Amino acid sequence: MEYAIATLKKGEGRALKAGGAWIYDNEIESVMGHFEDGDLVLVRDFDGYGLGKGFINRHSKIRIRMMTRNPEQEIDREFIHNRVKAAWEYRKKTVDTSSCRVIFGEADWIPGMVVDKFSDVLVVQALALGIDRMKKTIIEELKGVLAGDGVEIRGVYERSDAREREKEGMERVKGFIGEPFDTNVEIVENGVRYLVDVKDGQKTGFFLDQKYNRLAIQKLCKDARVLDCFTHTGSFALNAGLAGAKEVIGVDASELGVHQAELNAKLNALENTVRFECADVFDLLPDLEKKGEKFDVVILDPPAFTKSRNSIKNATKGYREINMRGLKLVKDGGFLATCSCSHFMSYELFTQTIAQAAKSVHKRIRQVEYRTQAPDHPILWAADESYYLKFYIFQVCEEK
Repeated sequence: MEYAIATLKKGEGRALKAGGAWIYDNEIESVMGHFEDGDLVLVRDFDGYGLGKGFINRHSKIRIRMMTRNPEQEIDREFIHNRVKAAWEYRKKTVDTSSCRVIFGEADWIPGMVVDKFSDVLVVQALALGIDRMKKTIIEELKGVLAGDGVEIRGVYERSDAREREKEGMERVKGFIGEPFDTNVEIVENGVRYLVDVKDGQKTGFFLDQKYNRLAIQKLCKDARVLDCFTHTGSFALNAGLAGAKEVIGVDASELGVHQAELNAKLNALENTVRFECADVFDLLPDLEKKGEKFDVVILDPPAFTKSRNSIKNATKGYREINMRGLKLVKDGGFLATCSCSHFMSYELFTQTIAQAAKSVHKRIRQVEYRTQAPDHPILWAADESYYLKFYIFQVCEEK
C-alpha cells in the first residue's frame, strides 16, 4: 500500500521523539503523495529517517496522531487486537475491572479513543478522525477480548459528543452502536452502588478516575460531618456515608446530577444520612461561613476551571477562591480533600495555589497524602495531557 510521506522540519518533533504521540501543524515541512484527512501517513524526520505511522487531519492543529513507531508496521485488525488486548491485560493487573476505563487514548497507544466499561456496558468516545473510522473494529476486537475472559458485553453506547470533535472538523454524535438497551446501568465501586446514566450523564456518565481517591477519604469520615462540593452524582458523599459519617451534605449546580445523587443515596439506604442540595458552590460556601457552620471533612472536586493555556490565570483565581472558602469551613484538626482535573493546571501551580489559599485564611495545612488518577487512566510520560488529576488530602490546623 502506498502511503503519503510527512516530513518534519529540522529541529522539530521534540515531543514525539521524547515519547509523545502528537505532531502539530507547525512542525511539518511537507506532505508528499495523495491522502485524505483521516488517512495513515508515513512520518519521517527532516533527514529521511523513519519515525513511524500516524493519522493525518488538516482540520486539526494536532496534525498527526502516531499509531506506531515502526514504519514497517501494518495497522490492520491483528494490530488493533494486540493493542486492545494489552490494554485489558494491564487493567486486570492494576484495577478493579468490574467498572473501569479500558482504553485511555494515547496512554494506551490508541490515540483519540476512550472506552469506559460500566459493568456489562461499554461507552465509547472517538475524538480523532482517523480513529473514528476504526472504532467499529476496535469495539469488535475489545468485545472479543473481554468474551475470552468470560465478560459478556450487553450493549455499546457512543458518547462522541465532546467539543473536541469540532476541532477535528467532525460532527458531535451520540447513540447506540448495535442493539438498544436500558442506558441506566447499575455499578458497584468501593462497595457503593450507583446508577450510571450513560446516555445523558456528564462525559461518559461517571468519573471513574477518582475511584481510589474516593476510597482514600473513607477512613477520615467515620462519625464525621462532611461537606462534598461539586458532588456530581454523589460519589464522594456516598463514600463518606458508607464509611459511617453522621451527616453528609452534597452540593452541585446541576439538577440532573442532584436528582441522580438522591437516587444513588436511596440505592445504598443512605438517604437519612446523606442529603443533597442544588446550589452554586461559590454562593453557598460564603453563606455557610456566615452562619458559622463547621465540618470535620470538606471535599472540593470542581470541574476543570481551565481547558486552555489562555485561561490559566482566571482558573488559578477560581481554585484559590474555592480553597480559601473550603478551608474556612473545616474544624480545627479536620480535613480538606481538594483536587484539579485540568492538565493545564500543573502540579506545581495547583500546589502553589493551595499554599496561597491557606496563607490567606491563616490556616496551617499538614499533607496527609497526594494522589493522581486511578491506574486505569495511566499517565504516559512525555504525553503531558495524560497527567491531569491532582488530588490532595490535608489536615487543617489553626495557626498555633
